[in-house]
Amino acid sequence: MMTRGFSRRGFFEAVAAVGAAGVARGQGVAARKMTMDLVCGNLGVRADLPTAMALAHKHGFESVAPDAGHFAKLADGQLAELLEDLKAKKLAWGAAALAVDFRGDDGAFRAGMAELPAFAAALQRAGATRVGTWIRPGDDRMTYVANFRRHAARLREVAKVLGDHGVRLGLEYVGPKSAWSSSRHPFIHTLAEVRDLIAEIGRDDVGVVLDAWHWYTAGETADDLRGLTNRDVVACDLNDAPASVPVDQQRDGVRELPSATGVIDLKAFLSTLAAIGYDGPVRAEPFNATLRTLPADEAVAAAARAMKRSFALLG
Repeated sequence: MMTRGFSRRGFFEAVAAVGAAGVARGQGVAARKMTMDLVCGNLGVRADLPTAMALAHKHGFESVAPDAGHFAKLADGQLAELLEDLKAKKLAWGAAALAVDFRGDDGAFRAGMAELPAFAAALQRAGATRVGTWIRPGDDRMTYVANFRRHAARLREVAKVLGDHGVRLGLEYVGPKSAWSSSRHPFIHTLAEVRDLIAEIGRDDVGVVLDAWHWYTAGETADDLRGLTNRDVVACDLNDAPASVPVDQQRDGVRELPSATGVIDLKAFLSTLAAIGYDGPVRAEPFNATLRTLPADEAVAAAARAMKRSFALLG
């Protein structure tokens, strides 16, 4: 187990335990279609796209987060070389992060929308087809209904621009009670609620970003996931929760590497995703202070061992 105050030595001991099974890339998981995805920023690692691709290849990842800003800087020949390198490393694109502030005032939203076509075109040019973002689980001024209407209207605009470029939009709910109960007006914080929002948006290129942490803190089970199809899921995050902390007291910014504690039932979570044929990226998102102190290569290696251990739960 690794907690916020864990020593560096303790962290490496925990990582060694995670990797003890010696799970090789792909071993025992032939039936799965989802990819082990690297998002360096989730681990506290700063890396440009070529560096991220090199780290992903070295440590056995199968996809990597696309970077629209990097794509936009490349001439056609340079992009072709990048895509050849991606192919040579047997990597695919995961999901990019949405670069539009739809949660704040109208000025910020409109500024983001003005830049969105170029962002979407850069992704399309490189063959990346997935974008994700998260929904703030509360507001101190807007009621649930007013907030719901604004989210539906704004995200419908976002989805149209992305969809015109062949890019799907994923929406992530934030589950911890410590997050949604801190606002005057709690907002979307369950899978059922985010699916209501998606239905209101009314586009078949909008789906969910699933997160094992939010699934767990929302009190959900595999049954809640079984109503989804592969098309409903755009991206997925994997993590574990600190032990000895009641679920309603878990805090969003304090997590563990996947399969570090066993608090979250990742076998049920991943098995259900495999059963629906999910074929998108699954990335570690531990938000862990100790992990963020490590050199880039060590942090990525630790995440890779944790992810391989988790995928091995599929049998």
